[in-house]
Amino acid sequence: MASRVIPVEPFDLVIFGGTGDLARRKILPALFRRFCAGQMGTDARIVGAARAEMDSDAYRAFAREAIVEFDDNEACAADHLDGFLKQLSYITLDARGDTGWQALKGTMRAGMVQAFYFSVGPGLFGDLAERLHRHGIAGPESRIVVEKPFGRDLTSAQTLNKGLAQHFDESQIYRIDHYLGKETVQNLMAIRFGNTLFEPLWNAQYVDHIQITVAESVGVGTRGGYYDKSGAMRDMMQNHLMQLLCLIAMEPPAKFDPAAVRDEKLKVIRALDPVGAEDVVRGQYEGNGELPGYRDQVEDRESRTESFVAIKARISNWRWAGTPFYMRTGKRLKARASEIAVVFKDAPHSIFGAAAGRHRNILTIRLQPNEGIELGVTIKEPGPGGMRLVDVPLDMSFAEALGPESSDFPDAYERLIMDVVRGDQTLFMRGDEVEAAWAWVDPIIASWQDPDSALIPYASGSSGPDDALRLMHKDGRRWREIKA
Repeated sequence: MASRVIPVEPFDLVIFGGTGDLARRKILPALFRRFCAGQMGTDARIVGAARAEMDSDAYRAFAREAIVEFDDNEACAADHLDGFLKQLSYITLDARGDTGWQALKGTMRAGMVQAFYFSVGPGLFGDLAERLHRHGIAGPESRIVVEKPFGRDLTSAQTLNKGLAQHFDESQIYRIDHYLGKETVQNLMAIRFGNTLFEPLWNAQYVDHIQITVAESVGVGTRGGYYDKSGAMRDMMQNHLMQLLCLIAMEPPAKFDPAAVRDEKLKVIRALDPVGAEDVVRGQYEGNGELPGYRDQVEDRESRTESFVAIKARISNWRWAGTPFYMRTGKRLKARASEIAVVFKDAPHSIFGAAAGRHRNILTIRLQPNEGIELGVTIKEPGPGGMRLVDVPLDMSFAEALGPESSDFPDAYERLIMDVVRGDQTLFMRGDEVEAAWAWVDPIIASWQDPDSALIPYASGSSGPDDALRLMHKDGRRWREIKA
């Protein structure tokens, strides 16, 4: 089953930080794939803007190298790369000065969708927004895309929001979280609200608990400098896992539009109870002889930044009161895996006796790798000799169910950039949503400033600290195994 491609309007897209790592690894390859698919026409224009001194020909060479390195569709590259590169140009520009801004203004075309991608640090968001307006480049229909981290606490997020709001309306601001662009993440809403089978059971009466896991097998690598100032809570929990929590727990919106969806997500965050120290575990990976430990990679033997965090969260509303949400994320774990598991309660009464054991249904949504959905059901074990029950999966991987063409579905950045061009904010975070998430996270981080707060070492290649296992064991539950 091939995905249906709907071409977008002609557009001008300016990538501030156009020579940076994100542009090289994600943005330019994503745009090229949309060009190959026919969604982005030859009348689109992409302008790279950065402080580096180069001309448009040098930027096209930069983009060619990036696409060859990060896009594996060689046939597409051979057929379309030269045509795509013709649509690129470059302007040397100073985000905090006046260099290049008039040249940029001269490249923008009237009557086109205009989008500005802030692929830079958040410290430059306000400067770019101010200069886009001072030089008359951005108008009331222009759109800006801002990357995480969107602040490092509530105060800084409020400052960033106020800075952008001085020059852009909220309807023009697209705060991007690439997790929301994943095919399976969006399928959360389709599963819940498109199937009569699940929605009546999607509440505390039938759901025992929900687990959200985002595990990485790699360490901090070359991101050590950034990561040590951030940690797992700021880098992953406050945004990626929070968004997954919202989608799994939200009420059905009145209709599928940006305002209605984001209203319901905000209600989930505001209904979250404060988290006590007994419901949080944080850890830091150690070396194993072959791989360096966290402190070696960040070059700080005294670092107390967490590379793993697990939280037991509670939502105080009618739908979820009494149902815990267990969330964990970490680096250097045993496998790269992201999943959401909805664990339903046991049958209220077993007619098969104690010998049949305990059995429960589990709906698992795999985000990566091998995206798909699995529903665990209980059946009789084949063979004579009584009623023996076993759990078996009803498994739907996208690759098997939708055919080999499913591997050609747009990746997160492809989808989200095209949504910006279309003016669809459904999969982007709103300002009040970001601030509400920080308001919940900040007290947890503040409690870690106490030098006596526990930071538990864990072995590289493990499932994380043992205390994270006990977080669930004390409730009579178990984490699902982390496996690829």
